[in-house]
Amino acid sequence: MKDAPHNHRPPDVRPEGGTGHDGDGLDTGSLSQAQLIRQRFARHRVGQASLYLLVLVYFVALVADFFAPYDPNRRDLDFIYAPPQLPKFSLTHGFHAWGIKNHIDPITLEKYYTFERETIVPLGFLARGHESKLWGLIPFDRHFFGARGQSDREAPPFFLLGTDRYGRDILSRVIYGSRISLSIGLISILVTIVLGLTIGGVSGYLSGWVDNFIQRMMEIISAFPQLPLWLALGAIMPRDWSGLTVYFAITIVLSLLGWISLARVVRGRILSLREEDYAVSALLMGASHTRIIFRHLLPGLTSHIIVVITLAIPGMILGETSLSFLGLGLRPPMVSWGVMLQDCMNIQVLASYPWILAPAIAIIITVLSFNFLGDALRDAADPYSSH
Repeated sequence: MKDAPHNHRPPDVRPEGGTGHDGDGLDTGSLSQAQLIRQRFARHRVGQASLYLLVLVYFVALVADFFAPYDPNRRDLDFIYAPPQLPKFSLTHGFHAWGIKNHIDPITLEKYYTFERETIVPLGFLARGHESKLWGLIPFDRHFFGARGQSDREAPPFFLLGTDRYGRDILSRVIYGSRISLSIGLISILVTIVLGLTIGGVSGYLSGWVDNFIQRMMEIISAFPQLPLWLALGAIMPRDWSGLTVYFAITIVLSLLGWISLARVVRGRILSLREEDYAVSALLMGASHTRIIFRHLLPGLTSHIIVVITLAIPGMILGETSLSFLGLGLRPPMVSWGVMLQDCMNIQVLASYPWILAPAIAIIITVLSFNFLGDALRDAADPYSSH
């Protein structure tokens, strides 16, 4: 029997330039980088679920007028700190909830509520409610889900997440508050990306005294404790500023303090990539420094930039929440998750009415979704890594 030829290859080994596989067994030979990222991300179930959840959250925030059953500033003093009414379903009444009735203890004068099983609150989709305008343009009086009645005034009270100290529906305020809390994160991260990529890229590429100056500047900024610095900047904002002015001021403050980590990552990677053959070739062919940085070097940092961005967005959201919670950020009548959490500063009230923590649950879900999504995108941006 003759020996096998020395150039024999196992069946699973591809010749150079042929079709190969990555660590997960995916065909990678004929796919572009974008296709590889999408293909690998499709295998990350938790990341996909987080992406869908974030898309849903931002969609609800975009059309908050439709999903919120009540006006966020509507007060009903007859139902202060009313407990949540859980929806039920039966063949007789369909979707419904038990009615609630408030009582006052004759001895302690404390207000409390009881559920009245005999009182049925009919529920339904596209229920008629308060009149509003979608994005200030399209008038409507139908809402996604709520108590059914001929009008907003005739519909029996229904509070899915209960009410606060002024009798305002917490669910409606959480939905409207998501507009500000989520948009601040997006706007702030856009400014952070511009500053981080530009300053970090210039610092790593030019090196020398420019790099030393930028690094010393970043070290000085990083030396300040972040939360006290936020508080100081929030405290110097004039109290007579309008809500819109404070909103943009908070956005700028969070952006100016959030670009340091991204700039450090970009600077370190640019230092290692600027000596690569393709960067040197582009320079010898007459490409400008700006083109080399933004066209040839920064695209190679996709995975690192994605990780920093997805971690920075929840940081921005938590920053706004912290400032508003401490009364140094957004102020009523503006509605944000941080403004709503001001009601939780009294431990006794929180112990008696735990449903006022609903904004904190929304914050936790959003932050965790961003973290899971960032982890999935980091893995997908490096499709040849093995796990």
